[in-house]
Amino acid sequence: MIAPPQKAVVTWFRTTCGGHPSGPNGRIPMSDNAESNNKAPDVAVAEADTAPSHSAPKKGIPVKKPRPVKPQTVAVTGATGFVGRHLCRALTEAGHTVRGIVRSSGPSKETGSQYAAFEADLFTPDTLSAALDGVDACIHLVGIIFEKPDYGQTFERVHVDITQNVVDACRSHGVKRFVHMSALGARDSSPARYHRTKYQAEQIVRASGLDWTIIQPSLIHGPDGEFTDLVAGWARGKKPPFLFMPYFGAGLFGKGREWSIQPVYVQDVAQAFTVALSEPESIGEVYPLGGPETMTWPEMLCAFRDAIPGGPRRKKAVAIPAWYARTVSKFMGGAGLGTFLPFNYDQVMMSQEDSTCNVSRVQAHLGIDPKPFAEALAEYVSTL
Repeated sequence: MIAPPQKAVVTWFRTTCGGHPSGPNGRIPMSDNAESNNKAPDVAVAEADTAPSHSAPKKGIPVKKPRPVKPQTVAVTGATGFVGRHLCRALTEAGHTVRGIVRSSGPSKETGSQYAAFEADLFTPDTLSAALDGVDACIHLVGIIFEKPDYGQTFERVHVDITQNVVDACRSHGVKRFVHMSALGARDSSPARYHRTKYQAEQIVRASGLDWTIIQPSLIHGPDGEFTDLVAGWARGKKPPFLFMPYFGAGLFGKGREWSIQPVYVQDVAQAFTVALSEPESIGEVYPLGGPETMTWPEMLCAFRDAIPGGPRRKKAVAIPAWYARTVSKFMGGAGLGTFLPFNYDQVMMSQEDSTCNVSRVQAHLGIDPKPFAEALAEYVSTL
């Protein structure tokens, strides 16, 4: 039987989020995001209603001019995902021929991208043969933030086993160039299995013998992203919790230290992969990638609110105590009921640390000057 605090929060999330274990209306989709519900009984919350007021990013860091691009045939795993759609478009515009490795050859959600779809089961390396035969390079994007053990989708299988399968397939087909998407914060000592398995995948890539590059993005925002759409729904009061914009807060009442994030524009991420592909200097390099500004979770949420048409300026960012969410997610996960929550233990843990980085090497090596958050948001906010 569920203890009263856990029962209260389960009831709370099921009633406000519809009780569905997946999708933008039922889950927090990114690693550092928060709960999405009204106040639970006996849980105090902290509020914020001010947008960030950071100074402009420092100028003067030399930005390398990208070298002329030699057209290549590039295989992309995760081509139909959020980053994959933008990357395939960027690669095509740069003159490359793209092969999208997908689970289904149905039409792409990104109508502006042009690529040949190749169906493959990444858990079965032999199915990659057609997609990798004759290609010059492979970009590996596949990853998950929510596990589905009943479908064989765990962090270990998707991040570690699939990366090994793709690396092995590249080696057997003579594909020497390999660009891998990891995550900012990936390390062996992380309390989150998500980060630890991302790190394990990095070690596979490092030991592959391929000409590899690893890119570690921070929180990615942009049009058609699940997180971006979710925040827009919060700001307009059209998605649960309807009355406020939630995030995980440190301390007993969620009023402790406010952790920093460095959101990066999806087009900058796509451009980083595209440039790295043809940049010899990037071989054997690991690039942390964030935007030019750092901000706290409530600052970012309020910035979205203030920019989104129809976003009530009085809508507050409200902290749900991380210890409470952590306790509930661990209990529910241990009971095999984790899929009924709109967040998981790893998300809570990852939200309780800074997700920031120095982008000077990305600027110096790849010529990428990440776009400021407000400027990037203004480019797509009308589509939300």
